[in-house]
Order: sequence, then structure tokens, then C-alpha cells
Amino acid sequence: MHLHFCKYQGAGNDFILLDNRDGLIRLSRQQIALLCDRHFGIGADGLMLLQTADEVDFEMIYFNADGGESTMCGNGGRCIAAFARRLGIDQSPLRFKAIDGMHEARFLPSMEVALQMQDVNAIEREEDVVLLDTGSPHYVQWVADVEAVDVPTEGKNIRQQDRFMPAGINVNFVHKKDDTLYIRTYERGVEAETLACGTGITAAAIASVGSDTGHFNIPVQARGGRLSVQFEKTGVDQASHIVLTGPAQFVFEAGIEV
Repeated sequence: MHLHFCKYQGAGNDFILLDNRDGLIRLSRQQIALLCDRHFGIGADGLMLLQTADEVDFEMIYFNADGGESTMCGNGGRCIAAFARRLGIDQSPLRFKAIDGMHEARFLPSMEVALQMQDVNAIEREEDVVLLDTGSPHYVQWVADVEAVDVPTEGKNIRQQDRFMPAGINVNFVHKKDDTLYIRTYERGVEAETLACGTGITAAAIASVGSDTGHFNIPVQARGGRLSVQFEKTGVDQASHIVLTGPAQFVFEAGIEV
């Protein structure tokens, strides 16, 4: 089968995008993993199918680099919105369906994409750790310096703890300097550190305000770029009106046989 694809990246979090509005693309887990492989395939942190859906502009189907269908990807959501616009689906806001529900994406004059995320209704706190789900489950650990952390080793160890199995969890190491959060993330499904993780950045921003309530706009610096998270903290363990804003850039398009 010949596939025409586009490659996009959001703060270094990169994706293979496929237009499947005709419903003809059928890929196995092994084929997706091969396409995402950085040595034998195209190379990406994940692959997405853009498909038709009732009452919205499109549906987003997301697969991790290991080929398994996964939970919500925030950077992926911004990139697939940019891809939809490239395909001529030129609404602003765009409304689309993902595995965790409905989302809206707006295109900003800065060429960034602002993505509405799902509300958070539960936050679990431990010493120096916050657990919450922002469309994907996240473990946020506060550290003195993210650059001093062995993210591949420590992230993998936490991700595979018995209490998080069998699905595992995404692991974020975060410190705050001045008004900015600095973050590094070990992503399940990729099984490695990624240059940015949208749901992880969202989780860290919400975790950073503790039990405070009100309106917040938190800048977050990932290894691949700078993003921001706006939200309203309506209670100790609730956050709503969450918007993840950052770059979503076209890289190239090509074809490949699978």
C-alpha cells in the first residue's frame, strides 16, 4: 500500500499525519511501529489518522510510536489541527473528536495553535509528586534541576511501577525558575524521553499552582520549545477552561510503501 503522509512537529514532539477521510487506510500495530521507527521508517513520536466524524470537523485517531492506539496527545492535537487546515478544513475554531472527548483548536496570529483540553476533576498529591489525568495519566515530580535528572532511567523505573501497571504512566520532572516551569518527560508508548509532551506540560502547569484557585497563565519550557497553559482553578482538585498553546509546524510531505 502506498501512503502519502505529512510530517508535523510541535515543540519537537513529531508526528506522521495521514488523511483517512475515505476510510481506506488500515495499518497493523507492526506497520505503525515501523513507520515511526527512526532508523527503518519515517521516524516519529506518534502517528495520527484524520477521519470523518458526525457533527464535528474530523476525528483524531492517535497511535504511539510502539504502534498501540493511545490516549490523548496535546501536541498531536495541535498538529492535527494544523494538518486539517492544510487539507482545506479551514474553520477557526476547529472542532474535533479524540479518544477523551471533544476538543476545539484556534489558530493564532503568532502561527501558534491554542487547543482546548478536557477538564481535570481529580488531583492526587504525594510528597514532591502530583498525579493527575489531562487526557493521559501523568506523574509530576518536582526536582531541583531537571537537567540533573537521568530521565530515561528514572522515568522508566517510575513508569513501570506495579501501581501504574498494566497501562503505565507518563513521567514528568519539573522545576520552577522565576515565572517559568522547566520540564522533561518520559513518555509511555514511546518508551523514551520526548522533546515535549502536551498533556504533560498541561499536567505540570496545573500541578504548579497547588491548592490555589483563580485564573492562571503558566509558561512552560520543554526541551523542544516554549508553550503556555491557561486554565481556571475552580477548586482544590478541579481545573477547567484549560487551553494549551504552542507551535504546530509542517516539516515535509512524502510517500512511502508499506
